Amino acid sequence: MDLDRAHLLAVARGEQPADVVFRGGRLVNVITGEVYRCDVAVAERRVAALGHDLAGATVVDVSDRYLAPGLIDAHCHVESSLVPPAELARVVAAHGVTTVVADAHEIANVLGPDGVRYMAGDAVGAPARVVFQAPSCVPATALATTGGRLEAADLAQLRAEGIVWGLAEVMDVPGAVGGEPGVTAKIAAFADRPVDGHAPGLGPPLLDAYCAAGVTNDHESTTVAEGREKLRRGMALFLREGSVAHDLTPLLPLITPEVERRLAFCTDDRHPDDLLAEGTIDHAVRRTIAGGVPPITALRLATLNAADLLGLTDCGALVPGRRADLIVFEDLQAPRPAQVYLGGRLVAEDGALPPRRPSKPPAAVRATIHIDWQRSDLRLPAQPGAMRAMRVHPDDLWTDEVWVTPRVEDGCVVADPARDLAKLVVMERHTASGRVGRGLVTGLGLRRGAIASTVCHDHHNLIAAGADDCSLLTAARAVAAVGGGLAVAVGEHVAALLPLPIAGLMSEEPIEALATALARVVSAARDLGTPLRHPFMTLSFLGLEVIPALKLTDRGLIDVARQAVVAPFSEEAVGTSPQRS
Repeated sequence: MDLDRAHLLAVARGEQPADVVFRGGRLVNVITGEVYRCDVAVAERRVAALGHDLAGATVVDVSDRYLAPGLIDAHCHVESSLVPPAELARVVAAHGVTTVVADAHEIANVLGPDGVRYMAGDAVGAPARVVFQAPSCVPATALATTGGRLEAADLAQLRAEGIVWGLAEVMDVPGAVGGEPGVTAKIAAFADRPVDGHAPGLGPPLLDAYCAAGVTNDHESTTVAEGREKLRRGMALFLREGSVAHDLTPLLPLITPEVERRLAFCTDDRHPDDLLAEGTIDHAVRRTIAGGVPPITALRLATLNAADLLGLTDCGALVPGRRADLIVFEDLQAPRPAQVYLGGRLVAEDGALPPRRPSKPPAAVRATIHIDWQRSDLRLPAQPGAMRAMRVHPDDLWTDEVWVTPRVEDGCVVADPARDLAKLVVMERHTASGRVGRGLVTGLGLRRGAIASTVCHDHHNLIAAGADDCSLLTAARAVAAVGGGLAVAVGEHVAALLPLPIAGLMSEEPIEALATALARVVSAARDLGTPLRHPFMTLSFLGLEVIPALKLTDRGLIDVARQAVVAPFSEEAVGTSPQRS
């Protein structure tokens, strides 16, 4: 919608009535930290004026209720909600989020630039604005096979098309700190825009080099000490409260008057059940207030700070000239949006999801599973001695490397559910190479059967974990047959299946129906013995070769610190990530 600035200014001068006036509310001014009674006049979907008894074509009575800017999610992956952007927007809008800053690197790893274009197109006209960042690391490393690649020229083209705003999380820390030309070119292409970081556990001197490379923020801090080191070097911090990574509470001590303007909230990865039951950034606001932070400070992190730190100067505060994205609520101590307005237009009320806009993804977005089953061998030949295995943590994306004595049958390593050792496989699904990575994992708690998923960060090959090879193969074949998804199998029986046909990552169903289906597959997984709240999300991160310490891709076991493929039965590295030009 084109901005009629003459009309906006005429309303601001008091010479013409506003399109909409919100009358009698208590304005939460996140810039001055004040709360005071004030009318808000809207014209051209922007705030035109603040005052009393302002005239408007439409008057909305918000007497004795609070008005605050719409909330902003500073960093997320839409695909983790298992629905496309327009469908996610329905949920977040109902919870007061009017701007979502998203990195579409999940679908980009499957479909390249066209995947990002699909996401941007789907978001047009949604009840919340989705601002896409350019995926900086597709693939994340050379240690996994992907279906798409994005070079600096591709990102520059996406920016020229107006599809992306800034540069999404720079996960290639070695490339950034080492000045690798490809990574440097991507950062340089967004030198005047925000450059998101991804630096879990990174400290000096490499942290200094990472900042000097041009990275402006980070969402991976998990401790106060780590966050403080990054703040001291000028980085902004996005405090993450996702479905698996719950970093907000440990980082609350960082929210002090001296540094709070350098902090914002993000969800990163949040599953549909949590979105529907708890919310999104509104949930982070309430938890922060409950943790002792003043309400206006918490709301500032969720609005003005996120906008300013990401260069989104058209939103984040209810002041003249910025977007009239706002929430109306009753309780300042526990804000729950009663009405949500996008550009002065009501998009959600009383927590109900806005009407759904069905869409049909193009065929190319649906046909993404390519596996050569004849060449895909799940067997793991045994060798004498101990074997390295992965140990997962229930509420963390990190894993540990542990050494175990494997169970061996017919010369091959097999799962040992009595010792909580599941077999883990990653099957390449983009080029039908037949390549399979194999290993052991402990901490999933599977006593029988198997679970499989085509959501496997960030390469999104097919990942499966199980108590026996028959169940593993059944679960893997089940998700492949429906174009991607989540499955639970016991022997040759498929116990539960959730299709995700959009790039093997997202559903075409309404998010309410999806959440119900997700609950069924999670329940079926728990019937196998796993105690994990989000077993499929935990499974999906066991292939992410940029978060320590040991992960698995189609290329094999990955020592994240060394960025090398390592042999299951020895300490030696059998292959390292090649330098990229």
